[in-house]
Amino acid sequence: MEPVDLDRVIIRFAGDSGDGMQLTGDRFTSASAMFGNDLSTLPDFPAEIRAPAGTLAGVSAFQVHISAQEISTPGDQADVLVAMNPAALKSDLHHLRSGGTCIINSDAFEERNLEKAGYESNPLEDDTLADFTVYQVPMTMLTKESVADLGVKPRDAERSKNFFALGLLSWMYSRPAEPTLDWIGEKFAGKEKVIAANVTAFKAGHAFGETAELFDHAYTVKPAELAGGTYTNINGNTALSWGLIAAGQLSGLEVFLGGYPITPASDILHELSKHPQLGVRTLQAEDEIAGVGSALGAAFGGHLAVTTTSGPGVALKGETIGLAVSLELPLVIVDIQRGGPSTGLPTKTEASDLMMAMHGRHGESPMPIVAASSPSQCFFAAIEACRIALKYRTPVILLSDGYLANGSEPWLLPDVASLPEIEIEHATEFNHTDADGNPEFWPYLRDPETLARPWAVPGTPGLMHRVGGIEKEDGTGNISYDPANHQKMVQIRQDKIDGIAKDIPPAEVEGDADADVLVVGWGSTWGAITDAVSSVRSQGHKVARVHLHHLNPFPANLGEVLGQFDRVLVPEMNMGQLSRMLRSDFLVDAKAITKVMGIPFTSSELEAEIKEAFND
Repeated sequence: MEPVDLDRVIIRFAGDSGDGMQLTGDRFTSASAMFGNDLSTLPDFPAEIRAPAGTLAGVSAFQVHISAQEISTPGDQADVLVAMNPAALKSDLHHLRSGGTCIINSDAFEERNLEKAGYESNPLEDDTLADFTVYQVPMTMLTKESVADLGVKPRDAERSKNFFALGLLSWMYSRPAEPTLDWIGEKFAGKEKVIAANVTAFKAGHAFGETAELFDHAYTVKPAELAGGTYTNINGNTALSWGLIAAGQLSGLEVFLGGYPITPASDILHELSKHPQLGVRTLQAEDEIAGVGSALGAAFGGHLAVTTTSGPGVALKGETIGLAVSLELPLVIVDIQRGGPSTGLPTKTEASDLMMAMHGRHGESPMPIVAASSPSQCFFAAIEACRIALKYRTPVILLSDGYLANGSEPWLLPDVASLPEIEIEHATEFNHTDADGNPEFWPYLRDPETLARPWAVPGTPGLMHRVGGIEKEDGTGNISYDPANHQKMVQIRQDKIDGIAKDIPPAEVEGDADADVLVVGWGSTWGAITDAVSSVRSQGHKVARVHLHHLNPFPANLGEVLGQFDRVLVPEMNMGQLSRMLRSDFLVDAKAITKVMGIPFTSSELEAEIKEAFND
């Protein structure tokens, strides 16, 4: 029977953290990318490194939305839930739409696992799943039987059940098998029994779907009609890493990353460490303070300097970031935001570090803030943060979050010629003459347009100069306690940051220019806002949107744009930080739409909020 065509499907894989759900979802995503679908993913990690097996705290999930048209979110509710044990079913069933399909590893629904998940009765035998189409598949048993002749230990055989599930779903949605089989061979090279077990389990799952007669037919989601070119499937942290590498190539500088492992930023350190041949140097420091200190030292030495972290690390780095403000050296601080405060929700997303980025240092210490909006856009956000840091000799904070960092989408590789130029000149000559006519070097003699000071690499003949955290005299860089000089230096540093507004794109209104309602977003709210605004407009309402990538300074025309609309809505994964900034700077009645649940907005949530605004 021929597969039935679908426009799109949302699949959620859920199981114990040891069941390999992230790998399963990632491989299904990669096969879909190879097939040509547009896609968006949402990995959902447990907070504990290894919670007790079979418990709700240990459930790991991965949601993927594949489509024959362009999409911008991983979807509000799943069409299909693959539940590998009772805890996964109980934890994630609410993500499945009514009438959706539930594929269950029935072998795991034994009394002990049911008790761990908090079930008083077996949900496969009562009416818990009455609103869904349910397929019970003994995945554990079938996997063990399929690999029995390979000489694999029973425990190792059971670990391959995620590939059985992957094979079944690959048949069910007509995914190509070759990319997954090739990947297994590469991933487990040298471990022949592991390769054989995983390949056999995958093929067994695929064959089960085809022959078990449980399913009426398979489905297919046709390739999306995307712009021509070379695509790759990429997540936010990888895209950001590549953006940093590209910025190094564009500027002609070696990239130095000084960092300390922290969820969800660690993958940037891992990725950059793979590319020393591209002029990248990485240091895994002993703590957050050492990481930013080494990066600031690299900036003093003339490198493109980066430090990566999440919210708790930004707090620890605060004093050294303030020193970078005083030294006026280029430094990119990458903050992959997560739920807080303190340790908070290490594996869950949030976007609540905006105020810390603005004010999280003592004294008047202004810094530019750039925010990424999608996994692939992290590449361009990284280049922009580096461009501003290098051109204006200032530390820059680049904001991403856990949703962007771990989520993935197809990315059309850009034409290198289209990337911005980043021209850097280190100081090599004297720039001042003293009262006796002798040439000398003043480290704080500024470019009249950018107010950037010269960047002299230590060891440059004749350009010895002093740096430190005590206030400098304008021009000479000598230590100064003079009140008038301090006032002047504080104002110059602020003027320098404010002046960047002339060097960034204006805010662009998308949608209905004559709308009554404007939705202003930043960061990873982009996808949900895009879908919600499109849906509301299709229903006959007039609504517009603006998405901000520069949060300090704001685009020069933002005040004018905001003043054109009667109602301004600001969806944020915090308690209303951008809305307060907009109200303060532009005196507009910006209404915050807030969510701090560790999960991103859904399109339907924002659609309801926008519609409600028309009734206010």
